[in-house]
Amino acid sequence: MTWSPNSWRGKSALQLPNYADPAALDGVIDDLSARPALVFAGEARRLKRQLSDVAAGNAFLLQGGDCAESFKEFSTEGVRDMFRVILQMAVVLTFAASKPVVKVGRIAGQFTKPRSADTETIGDMTLPSYRGDSVNGMEFTAQDREPDPQRLLRCYDQSASTLNLLRAFASGGYADLHNVHQWTQDFVQGSPAAERYAETATRISESLAFMKACGVNRDSAPALESVDFFTSHEALHLPFEQALTRRDPNTGQWYATSAHMVWIGERTRQLDGAHIEFAKGLSNPIGVKCGPTITPDELLRLIDALNPENEAGRLVLISRMGANNVREKLPALARAVTQGGRRVVWSSDPMHGNTVKTESGYKTREFEKVLSELEGFMDVLYSEGAYPGGVHFEMTGSDVTECVGGANAVTEADLSSRYHTHCDPRLNADQALDMAFRIAEALKRVRSNNSVNAA
Repeated sequence: MTWSPNSWRGKSALQLPNYADPAALDGVIDDLSARPALVFAGEARRLKRQLSDVAAGNAFLLQGGDCAESFKEFSTEGVRDMFRVILQMAVVLTFAASKPVVKVGRIAGQFTKPRSADTETIGDMTLPSYRGDSVNGMEFTAQDREPDPQRLLRCYDQSASTLNLLRAFASGGYADLHNVHQWTQDFVQGSPAAERYAETATRISESLAFMKACGVNRDSAPALESVDFFTSHEALHLPFEQALTRRDPNTGQWYATSAHMVWIGERTRQLDGAHIEFAKGLSNPIGVKCGPTITPDELLRLIDALNPENEAGRLVLISRMGANNVREKLPALARAVTQGGRRVVWSSDPMHGNTVKTESGYKTREFEKVLSELEGFMDVLYSEGAYPGGVHFEMTGSDVTECVGGANAVTEADLSSRYHTHCDPRLNADQALDMAFRIAEALKRVRSNNSVNAA
């Protein structure tokens, strides 16, 4: 391969900010290039091994986190609450499906967002669009909306702090399975989802007590008190990603050290574009968002460009069709991939294709629409002889009101009370936990129907 971390610069690059002072950006990139890696090659390889189990149908991928992380709202409590919700969801899915759950957060790097337009107009003023805290600010002022390369340094610093917290929570005792009851968030107490979770937690506690009586404890089974937790984000800001790409001295392979897994979005997956060119040379697991406009031929060419060795665990195809399109658009894609013998992980992003704007101006997503796309995804994949191996949510551990529906029935009238997102609406912790139970039920139902049909 004639690839290097900067070979993307010879390709057309969409969705990159326009900096007024390119020399200032170059100085920041030089600074970042000299800083330590945020994650390590061995960690990315471990994730790839676990994703290969997902590709084989022996595990399930749970990926979730903020639409866009912010500098202002960063806190230990926020990281902990997000981590805790993902643990809760993983417990529910593991207990229901009897399979390991690979836990990947949209966190510690999800600071840059693609936009449908380069500028935004309010009244008679037109300014650059908000592209995430790593680029510019949300306030609609000329000063705030000017892309500032210094923000990339703060992005690095916050990502490092977040990873430090996540590693402590994952291995320092907080993730101990004996704490399943303590993980319940205060604000979901009394909700249907929390009640169902409490029942599951009680059954797990009883199982742990039985295992202890049989001689299985923390000392003999260390996995009971710690978890593997990986990070991911969209590899959108290519100068930043290039600065944090390192060659592994043990293997000679190149890794993005900004996250364990990076993905290419729907707007930047052009086969001859800069983002695909950058991802080609990485040895990390790579995701690709697949929307309703992609064709089977285009998808196969993307798969072969990003995974020419057909390595299991290397490539995650993230379907984001929308509830109204998934049963129509996904079958041909799944059929082409299966018949072509491509080894991939199929995951569903049921959030982005189901965004609507209310009369009051709030962007929101309906819980039932999200669930409908997930069920369609599972039905289609099983019917085409493929494994629906994962889900990809925009969610938060905070008590927000951004998506309508769920066990506690957030209504359109509730949106204004706690609508805090910097970009797209997220499931709150109660809705995310409710979704985990609904996914578990759908997995059981679809698997049971598939077994009956096969017989």
